[in-house]
Amino acid sequence: MQYDVHIIGGGLAGSEAAWQLARRGFKVRLSEMRGTGERSPAHQTDALAELVCSNSFRSDDHENNAVGLLHHEMRGLDSLVMAAAAKAQVPAGSALAVDRDVFSAEVEARLAALPNLTVVRERIDVLPQAGLTIVATGPLTAEALASSIGAATGADSLAFFDAIAPIVYRDSIDMDVAWMASRWDKGDKDYINCPMNQEQYLAFHQGLLDGEKTEFREWEANTPYFEGCMPIEVMASRGIDTLRYGPMKPVGLDDPRTGRWPYAVVQLRQDNKLGTIWNMVGFQTKLKHAEQVRLFRTIPGLENAEFARLGGLHRNTFLNSPELLDRQLRLKNAPHIRFAGQVTGCEGYVESSAVGLIAGLMTATELAGREWTSPPRTTALGALLSHITGDAEADSYQPMNVNFGLFPPVEGKMKKASRKQVYTARAKADFAEWTASAPL
Repeated sequence: MQYDVHIIGGGLAGSEAAWQLARRGFKVRLSEMRGTGERSPAHQTDALAELVCSNSFRSDDHENNAVGLLHHEMRGLDSLVMAAAAKAQVPAGSALAVDRDVFSAEVEARLAALPNLTVVRERIDVLPQAGLTIVATGPLTAEALASSIGAATGADSLAFFDAIAPIVYRDSIDMDVAWMASRWDKGDKDYINCPMNQEQYLAFHQGLLDGEKTEFREWEANTPYFEGCMPIEVMASRGIDTLRYGPMKPVGLDDPRTGRWPYAVVQLRQDNKLGTIWNMVGFQTKLKHAEQVRLFRTIPGLENAEFARLGGLHRNTFLNSPELLDRQLRLKNAPHIRFAGQVTGCEGYVESSAVGLIAGLMTATELAGREWTSPPRTTALGALLSHITGDAEADSYQPMNVNFGLFPPVEGKMKKASRKQVYTARAKADFAEWTASAPL
């Protein structure tokens, strides 16, 4: 098939960009390496839009949370990722979490129903010299293509480590010890909570420090961690109470057996619709597999835990986008090429999908011969896009989740909760005006 746009990468961003273009009548070739016998170190299947880490799209609260606001805006633009998430949703309190297999299958089914979209299982090693292209190869771009990108940008890609949390079979958890609850009783009782007393916590903390870790390859030795996905043992090394103020905080969780908060808590969140597998929240790790099994079975309630997946570690790569990309995500020295998703330096499933969505809209506008109008910076989409394409400091650019710190500040003194609602109300009004006036 002759095509109007070539999209490289069938992850969240590439799938979303393909959807936005193909549903507008443009012919799309979507190239995905998985399915050729090759996979990245983190992927386990050949499915499009595979979720390789958590199964959570984080908060769905569009009145008080920046990522929930981003959900709201993406739904307003007929997002494929948000539609598939709705089909695959599993209980997670005020968060949006999905059955990862159902989610990927829904993405594939919707894309397959578009007659002007062709998915080709092929590895692309070199950036195309001509033709509109969207590169959405994600944080695990294959070495050959990464080298081609480096040659085209004249700069080395940045890199950081990202770690994967373990997943536990539900029927192996001792519910005589653990209990179901959400923090502060928000939403339903969607999390399994495993309590620790002080002695148990201190022993566990020391075990994290002493446990045998994955050895780095020579080319990985100087790669920094991303603060938003820090291995739990690295967090533990930062202080005795760091975990108790992070993923193991007991605040707002009353143990029904004592009526009080435990000293520390390990939470697990449902990972599929059947409720048969649960992931350990915030427990991404680089401990060796045998060490994970030994240590995590010292957690009360997980003494006989069976693991559907153990934690892992992989290297992520991304561009110094504020320096290399223009305001429409185009490579400054090769404007026929756009970048989308985590390779741009955004962080998180939702943010990656959102940048893919915007890249698709930008390309569709260009193909239609119209002038692109960016979403206002007061919106979640606009704030994220602005950060990536020039508002961030290029010298210290790091992966970033969407947050209210990226938005233009609101005026006046007010309580923190009220300020969030002012941000979201302003964003919704400006987003509605933008979608009504922009030719999308």
